Amino acid sequence: MPEYDLFAQQALVVAQPKRSRWRRYTGPALAVSTVEGTLLAHVTLNGDTRSLLTAASGECVVRIEKRTSFGQFGPVRFRFADSADQEAGTVEARGPVKSQQLRLLTAHGRTLLLTRRGLLSTEWQLTESDPHQIPAPEVLGRATVSTIDGWLGLQQYVVVTDPRLNTSERRTVVTSVICLHLLRRPPGSSSAPA
Repeated sequence: MPEYDLFAQQALVVAQPKRSRWRRYTGPALAVSTVEGTLLAHVTLNGDTRSLLTAASGECVVRIEKRTSFGQFGPVRFRFADSADQEAGTVEARGPVKSQQLRLLTAHGRTLLLTRRGLLSTEWQLTESDPHQIPAPEVLGRATVSTIDGWLGLQQYVVVTDPRLNTSERRTVVTSVICLHLLRRPPGSSSAPA
């Protein structure tokens, strides 16, 4: 599946694949599918600093590199590149609770924010400016997290974007949700996020 087809979708599901409770899981960390359940791509982890988003056909779509300053206490920056090794955007997380707000920069220089209202909120809103300001900015998309297996703690994110976002911007949003999962996942863990 070409990259264009994957990111042309206005709604996608990014989820941890179901796995057996009785043996060690060795498959991909995340699966990207349509809302109806058709597998489009999967994410594999190469250590704690590199990840690869691959189409179901096996074609590389996006490579993600994670950089941190001052260990787990400093800011985290994700840089990602497309299949032609061109920079496709960045995602930055700052502050003591890094999964509270992500700053996205698309390949064309557009800045977006993925923010959740509070620590217990399960919904992140995509905006061009801080959603806490008054009047609130227009919401360009949402990512909602839910648990699909309480015993293993497996999670899924339903990502819905505004039809006005282009393919490049959708790629940045979907990749930022993958980065969000990587931020919430304990280092070296192949199971549940923190």
